[in-house]
Amino acid sequence: MEKVKAKKHLGQHFLKDESIAKDIADTLSLVGYEDVLEIGPGMGVLTKYMLDKPINTYVIEIDDESVAYLDANYPKLKDKIISKDFLKYDINEVFKGKQFAIIGNFPYNISTQIVFKVLEYKAQIPEFAGMFQKEVAERICEKKGTKAYGILSVLAQAFYDVEYLFTVDENVFNPPPKVKSGVMRMRRKEDFSLPCSERLFFNVVKTAFQQRRKTLRNSLKTLNLSDNLKEDKLFNLRPEQLDYTEFIALTQKIEADGV
Repeated sequence: MEKVKAKKHLGQHFLKDESIAKDIADTLSLVGYEDVLEIGPGMGVLTKYMLDKPINTYVIEIDDESVAYLDANYPKLKDKIISKDFLKYDINEVFKGKQFAIIGNFPYNISTQIVFKVLEYKAQIPEFAGMFQKEVAERICEKKGTKAYGILSVLAQAFYDVEYLFTVDENVFNPPPKVKSGVMRMRRKEDFSLPCSERLFFNVVKTAFQQRRKTLRNSLKTLNLSDNLKEDKLFNLRPEQLDYTEFIALTQKIEADGV
């Protein structure tokens, strides 16, 4: 079967450097689970290295042409190709509540949404690794005090240990993207449950960063905080000055205040 033509509307950029594909496959420890799901495999440059590992590899691909190519060229994927949109798919149709990892060379136009969905399923996903637009990978791993630090940084780091691994140049893709790429990894914390309402934590973080130039006293006004609580020194800070542990402490204070 002929090679798949990259489709701009799907954000497809096919990796052609085999050594980088192998390095991405090697980022997973494969410890604590039996299955891995690759998102957006395209023509399988990463998939082939996952299939060599002692793990059950599934792939999810929205592009029919890529699905046909994978089906024709990778017999080991028989009955393990999911022809669906990952963002809209109920992954437990396959994994039935089991633990599994996620890996991929992620389409840049949906990569942030993929991370948010991983956070929704964090109880089942001990490891998550892959390639993003460099700025997105850096943002996930960024520490407090910078402009790049934001909602995604705090939420990912609250539940996972995150690590930026290496940068990938544009010329190893067909077609080459206009930006550099970055490979990062998230490994779930041993204790990933929060000592506060998770729903409130998400709300506090998102609300704070919607007006990131303001102090928390002003950006969190919509939460109707008491005057006594607003006197807390944490509320003198702007959101990029708090790491995830301080956001948890802030949420606990707000929760105790009766929000």
